[in-house]
Amino acid sequence: MLEGTKPVDNVGLVEPKTAHFSESLALASGSELHGFDIVYETYGELNKERSNAILICHALSGDHHVAGYHTPQDKKPGWWDNAIGPNKAIDTNRFFVVSPNNIGGCSGSTGPLTTNADTGKPYGPDFPLVTVKDWVKTQTMLADQLGIDVWAVIIGGSLGGMQCLEWSIAYPDRLKHTFVIAAAPKLSTQNIAFNEVARQAIRSDQNFNDGHYYENDNKPELGLMLARMLGHITYLSDDALDEKFGRELRDGEIKFGYEAEFQIESYLRYQGRAFVGRFDANSYLLLTKVLDYFDPASETGGSLAKALAPATAEFLVISFSSDWRFSPERSQEIVSALLDADKCVSYIEIQSKQGHDSFLMPIPRYHQVMSTALDRIAEGLGIA
Repeated sequence: MLEGTKPVDNVGLVEPKTAHFSESLALASGSELHGFDIVYETYGELNKERSNAILICHALSGDHHVAGYHTPQDKKPGWWDNAIGPNKAIDTNRFFVVSPNNIGGCSGSTGPLTTNADTGKPYGPDFPLVTVKDWVKTQTMLADQLGIDVWAVIIGGSLGGMQCLEWSIAYPDRLKHTFVIAAAPKLSTQNIAFNEVARQAIRSDQNFNDGHYYENDNKPELGLMLARMLGHITYLSDDALDEKFGRELRDGEIKFGYEAEFQIESYLRYQGRAFVGRFDANSYLLLTKVLDYFDPASETGGSLAKALAPATAEFLVISFSSDWRFSPERSQEIVSALLDADKCVSYIEIQSKQGHDSFLMPIPRYHQVMSTALDRIAEGLGIA
């Protein structure tokens, strides 16, 4: 909460920054971006030794706004404000936290909404597909611009955890620790299937116009809404949905119609409409493909242990008991591969009811684990 513009229990008012890169970026797909921007936020102060920096990698629909508020009137803080701030699990009194918005998104970094200099119109569907490799490459460029040679810790949940893995493989000398949370070494067939249904919901919308809907007053709102509703179901556990909504009726009686009669129907429609107001359909298509493509073991004959062989960071892998989209077994695959590769890894399964979204929640045991690990890291850096 804010008291005027002074932080009471968080980092307070924050202002996004933009890093511009004029050089061309060669992408894994074979395409190129001729210059790009990354929007990011920072919290805390970088120490004299530049040794206390933490990188936060966001998940599918996340962005750079992780903590604090943009204006005193904001009703909600950043998406992980419960974990990042003074005296919180990720303590900004000790660490300098950097949170970028990845390219291809729709929160300010170069993506489908960005004007293509060659056409004078938004890239839209012509924006090239990107990968986790591409994201990590751009994050190293941001680190260079900020003067950060080595990250004390890189932290990410879900798709963010996949970025942590890629960092450890591609740039092992640029991070000392990484927290891989509610992640997987690659998507299951079922998860790819969920993503494809979401994409088809968007692409089948009558207003999609092959992705060139920016030229019309109408956008594929229904398709994006349906995609988000589907995704949201997979982020929550059956127990969480049952406990929160059960079979409660909005008006206490069945109306024998197709309007939202059950509370869960009303909730999903609300979530879908809210998402449409803040997200871009082309970005959603692109980001689900980023998830689908991630598979570091594909380059080592299917061996994840061989893929992780270059890593030198110490790993903390965290899973959640109720997460069925990226189940604990998927985290255990990562742990097993790290052990086979003779890496330093700690693992914990947190008991939770919230499903995949648990990684965003202020679960006391979860935050305690991160806090204890960061206390040890801070002590090693001499900033305890």
